[in-house]
Amino acid sequence: MAESQQRVAIVTGAARGIGAATALRLAQDGHKVAVIDLEESAAKGTVDAIVAAGGTAIAVGADVSDSAAVDAAVERVVAELGGPTILVNNAGITRDNLLFKMTEQDWDSVMNVHLRGSFLMARAVQKYMVEAKWGRIVNLSSTSALGNRGQVNYSAAKAGLQGFTKTLAIELGKFGVTANSIAPGFIASEMTKATAERLGVDWEEFKAARAAEIPVARPGEVEDIANTVSFFTDARSGFVSGQVIYVAGGPKA
Repeated sequence: MAESQQRVAIVTGAARGIGAATALRLAQDGHKVAVIDLEESAAKGTVDAIVAAGGTAIAVGADVSDSAAVDAAVERVVAELGGPTILVNNAGITRDNLLFKMTEQDWDSVMNVHLRGSFLMARAVQKYMVEAKWGRIVNLSSTSALGNRGQVNYSAAKAGLQGFTKTLAIELGKFGVTANSIAPGFIASEMTKATAERLGVDWEEFKAARAAEIPVARPGEVEDIANTVSFFTDARSGFVSGQVIYVAGGPKA
């Protein structure tokens, strides 16, 4: 690895979609990867793909909103791979609804996974970064942080992650740790396909309609986000911190 070395990376919500693509990319970059998802069995496919390509990875099951589960997961990563110095907080869920229909459970579930989960993971991992005097934290936000009808919970959580990121950058910078956030636009993934199904819209028609609104005239791919994670986690990106980059195919999210 030019100007770098093998690190231990943790990617949450990495059984599929953006998380899986990110785990694969970090493995391609030469890192050992802990693939975390709610169910360990769900993460096996990502691990198998990494190992088949010659990389090193383990699957770990954990509810990122549960403090004890997070601590246990990180302890296992340390025992099997070493101290993690790369963290990608990708785990997320949607519970979309208009405000007057949204339940407290809809609100709490989204906040717990996105915000509480990112907080717990960062808190558990930061000590290994501080000890190593090197670390990279990447939090997955969204263009929905700017507001999106039917997503008051998701939008609030994703906007919150941007403030969370900037504060991590301030607090951890003196230890050689950077924190940055990626805000994807429309990405063709399992999550957006599920949205199309929920709306009763044909998936190909849904993608085409969204692509028509994007200046580069195509939907985003999970690899577009994985490539941006690769940039932020590279050893050569140490002077980039506290930033939010909108990976949305154009200048407007």
